[in-house]
Amino acid sequence: MSAGAAARSVDAQAARGRLEQALDGHSQAFETFFLARFLDLSFEYLPADAPDAGKEACRVSFPVSEMVMNPQGSLHGGVMASAMDISMGHLVNKVAGPGATIEMKIQFMRPVTEGMATCEGRFTRRGRALSFMESRLTGPDGKLAALATATWKMPG
Repeated sequence: MSAGAAARSVDAQAARGRLEQALDGHSQAFETFFLARFLDLSFEYLPADAPDAGKEACRVSFPVSEMVMNPQGSLHGGVMASAMDISMGHLVNKVAGPGATIEMKIQFMRPVTEGMATCEGRFTRRGRALSFMESRLTGPDGKLAALATATWKMPG
């Protein structure tokens, strides 16, 4: 077996393991739904008075592996978009209950090719019926890789 074929075999085994772990541990609930488990997301909620937040936020981190990369070798834009949407949605749920994304715009600024990616979702203007939000995705170097802005329908 060539070195390339051996590496692909190891990657396939890792992907199967991640899939099985996600299937075994998921439930249709915040933080444990299938996609969150499959991407291996970890969640941290920051209160408005947290020194590193400045505003109430939901921080979502996940490992960048080959399984979530595009063919160019960087984190896939759809995975970035999903993680940013999740960071905002989990914050809405934490403060008000389940909401819904009405629209979202993403600007991709630089590739993330390894390490941990982190999204931080926060309100830019919180309302009773609609809220405006943003999520910033950074790579392990702390540099901004993508920015999402969104309008959210609040529960109620």
